[in-house]
Amino acid sequence: MKRYATSLAAMCCLVAMSSMAQTPYKVVAQWKIGGTGGWDYLLADGPAHRLYITHNSRVEVVDTATGKPVGAVTGLKSTHGIALDPDGKTGYISDGAGNAVVIFDRTSLAILATIPAGTNPDGIAYEPTTKTVWAFNGRSNNISVIDPAKKTVLATIALPGKPEFPQVDGKGAVFVNIEDKNSIVKLDASAKKAVETWSLPGCESPSGMAMDTTHGHLFSVCDGDKMAVTDAKTGKQIALASIGAGPDAAGYDAKNQLAFSSNGETGTLSVVDAAHGYKTVQTLATKKGARTMAYDAATNRIYLMTAEYGAPAAGSKRPSVLPDTATVLVVGK
Repeated sequence: MKRYATSLAAMCCLVAMSSMAQTPYKVVAQWKIGGTGGWDYLLADGPAHRLYITHNSRVEVVDTATGKPVGAVTGLKSTHGIALDPDGKTGYISDGAGNAVVIFDRTSLAILATIPAGTNPDGIAYEPTTKTVWAFNGRSNNISVIDPAKKTVLATIALPGKPEFPQVDGKGAVFVNIEDKNSIVKLDASAKKAVETWSLPGCESPSGMAMDTTHGHLFSVCDGDKMAVTDAKTGKQIALASIGAGPDAAGYDAKNQLAFSSNGETGTLSVVDAAHGYKTVQTLATKKGARTMAYDAATNRIYLMTAEYGAPAAGSKRPSVLPDTATVLVVGK
């Protein structure tokens, strides 16, 4: 009888956990950021309750507990990505138009150093085993590997095409989507060289990438409404999940084994169940143009950027962002 009761209790617990994992996401708040111009990557620092948003020539910093601005890193030219040092003190910004990586103080938000990189650094990552910063240069098709302590470039690694978003596994491997070659390049952080190039069948123009470091799976979001799932050890494709149109960023919830894609064209957030066949279990309406996002594991929240739009500026095909309309959409359960 005792064994039966224990089994029943365990089963109830599993059902409850499954139910919690399947609770639909919804937009729970909207935070007006304002300012002018467009944006690129977002990064959540859960323990510090901060959200970093690359916004035109600055990086906005928002308190995720209140939704209020903390301040901004200013004096840049055109920001793209952010990476954080495990020391809790410093951060790194890819300044695309400045062809540089900027080191900043996370308390004062002051710029500490500016290090020349390749042409138009975009994605950026901190690699913990070598304590280096990797800037992925979108126009020179290479990587600047930086020693942040010495503030110098240690190596420049050539790539076979235009790099997009990177991921690190924390064990010395670095991965990056190659947008114009529909592939992933794997790099050895210690040797500072590319070691594998893997094609992404059914994936056009891969942009955002997330990683399940526990199971060694990479999630690349692609044009054609697809998310390619790749084995990070073998390079073999595991699945090709259906998502919304116009994806740009990806995220991963390790606790519930869910992968996310923010889809700017359809104005949706796709939720893919990575534990049960890579099925899309929810398509949440967000807002057209909400193409970049950050996942915060500490709160199980997703942050997306959007705005109100007007007619394209002269010589551009993209709609213009109306001043003071930039907004963070907060998605939770």
